[in-house]
This record gives sequence, structure tokens and C-alpha cells, in this order.
Amino acid sequence: MYYTEHGLPHFHAVYGDRKISVEVQTGLVRGSFPPRALQHVRDWAQLHQAELLANWERARKGRPLEPIDPLE
Repeated sequence: MYYTEHGLPHFHAVYGDRKISVEVQTGLVRGSFPPRALQHVRDWAQLHQAELLANWERARKGRPLEPIDPLE
């Protein structure tokens, strides 16, 4: 997440030279990842939706983001 973002809550992910953004509530993906990597991102986002939304609010207020655990 970036502090200057606007629009719906979303986050960015990078895999090699590929970049995507993922809407937190809908799972809509902009960009492309290999299928397996994309599934890992979607699984992680689903598990941590509440934390992602809380971090979105922190970012909008200019507050530090809380770390979110990786997918096990």
C-alpha cells in the first residue's frame, strides 16, 4: 500500500518484473502474475482482509502500517 493512493482499498504485489494491484474487498486484479503466484496472493489477501482494510485506513491517515504475516 502507498500513502498517496486513492480509490477503493487495494494493495500492490510484485513477482519478478510483474506487478499487480488487488482490490481488498472484491479481489479484482489489475495486471498479471503466473497462475500459481496469483493464487498465493489471493489466498493471502482472503486470510488477511481485515488487516488489509485496517492498514488502508492507517495509510489514508498518514499513520504507519502494521506488518501482516506472510502466507504459511
